[in-house]
Amino acid sequence: MSRSPIIVRTVPALRRALDSLRAKKATTALVPTMGALHDGHVSLVRLAKRRATKVIVSIFVNPTQFAPTEDFSSYPRTWKADVARLAAEDVDLIWNPDVKTMYPDGFATRILTEGPATAGLEDRFRPHFFGGVTTVVGKLFTQCRPDFAVFGEKDFQQLRVVTRMAGDLDLGVKVIGSRTVRERDGLAMSSRNVYLSPDQRRAAPELYRAMKESALRLRAGDDIKAAMAGGAELIVGAGFTLDYFEVRQAETLAPIASANDGPMRILVAAKIGTTRLIDNVAV
Repeated sequence: MSRSPIIVRTVPALRRALDSLRAKKATTALVPTMGALHDGHVSLVRLAKRRATKVIVSIFVNPTQFAPTEDFSSYPRTWKADVARLAAEDVDLIWNPDVKTMYPDGFATRILTEGPATAGLEDRFRPHFFGGVTTVVGKLFTQCRPDFAVFGEKDFQQLRVVTRMAGDLDLGVKVIGSRTVRERDGLAMSSRNVYLSPDQRRAAPELYRAMKESALRLRAGDDIKAAMAGGAELIVGAGFTLDYFEVRQAETLAPIASANDGPMRILVAAKIGTTRLIDNVAV
C-alpha cells in the first residue's frame, strides 16, 4: 500500500525533513521536475529508487529558464495528479517551494557555465535557458544535498551541462542520466505534448523516425552531411520548422567532422505549430 510523501515548502522545513532522513543513515536521490508528471518522470523516480534508499522529488516551475515570449504562465500544472503519482511510487519527500522561496527579494546570484552550455544547440535559440537551469539546479543540489540526482536523456544538452556543473563546483552529487521514455509511436514523452493538436500529434513521431534513419546511415558509414540532410528533409516534410538537426560528439557536444571523433549523438529541436519539441538519439 502506497503512503503519502512528506510535502515541504520552506527551506527550514526541508532541512528538518532531510535531517530526519539522514538520521537513519539513508542515501538520497533527487529527481528535479517542473511537475505535470508523466511516465517519463516515473521512470526517473524508479531509477532513483534503485540507486538510493530515499527519494526526493522537487516540483518547481522555474521562471528564470523561460524567456518573456515562452510559456511560463501556461506551462501545465497538475499538482493533485502529481502528488498521487508520486505517492503511488512511494516517494519519500516532495520539495515544492514557491518563487519567493527560490528567488527572494534581492536575489542577485547566477551560475553561468560554458563548455556544453555554449555548444550552439539550445543555447543558440534560447540564450537565457542554461543560466536559469544551472542556477535553479545548483540551488536544488545545495538545498537537498542528495547523493544522486537523476535527469532524463531527452534533455541531453541539459544533462551534459548539469553533469559538468556538479563536477566543476564539487557539489558532491553524482548525476545520472536516464533513457528517454517514448510513446508507442516513438514520440518522446514531454509535458509539452499536451499542446499538440490531433494533426500535429500524428506528425510528431517523424522527429524520431528521422533521427533513427540518419543514425542508421551514419552507422553504415554514409557521408555525415548527406545523412543529416536526409533526416532534416523528412522533418521539414512532416510540417516542422527546424531550429537544429545536428550530430555531435556525445560527451562534449562538439561538432563532428568524422565518425572517428568518438561516440555520436543526434540532437533535434523543431516547432510544429506553436509547440517546440526536442529529442535526441545515440548513433
